Amino acid sequence: MVGVGGAQLGTVAAARLAARGTVVIERGMSDDEFARVETDFGFEFADDHRAFLAAGLPVDASWPNWRGEGRRSLAKRLQLPADGVLFAVEWGGFWGDGWGQRPSRMKDALRTARYQLARVPQLIPVYSHHYLPAGRGSFGHPVLSVVRTDVTCGGADLADYVDNEFGPGHRAPGARPTVGFWSDLVV
Repeated sequence: MVGVGGAQLGTVAAARLAARGTVVIERGMSDDEFARVETDFGFEFADDHRAFLAAGLPVDASWPNWRGEGRRSLAKRLQLPADGVLFAVEWGGFWGDGWGQRPSRMKDALRTARYQLARVPQLIPVYSHHYLPAGRGSFGHPVLSVVRTDVTCGGADLADYVDNEFGPGHRAPGARPTVGFWSDLVV
């Protein structure tokens, strides 16, 4: 069951994307397909993301194809935000606020970073390097552009993101991420 606000927001975003005609959209995901994906990968889609994918599944190389893409490829997409942070720890000197003192040995620093990243909210790919946080019962979060530790808002919510990314939309001034850890990385 998807919350009314989340269902409406996801349906509006899907209709806006379909109206753009910029991507092939297959039939929406079924409840069984959602259950399979969520069980296989250990997360739950946010309500707006779920409603968006239930209205129609966008398919091309930059969209995750939850129905037809290989498990390994989808797992890699899901892991990419954390992997980007780990890359920044190893090669860019990044160390998260609240992680304590950085260990001097890289092996220990990476172990600590992995431990910390396993406790932050999981991001679910929407398109390319744009994500929404996981979480049934939630909706309306800004879509985040995540490239290593460079995080920006791609839209105030999923519908705004579709306008910004695929049409002559407007940037949402003042849109702020609402999800722990990732909000701290906004540039």
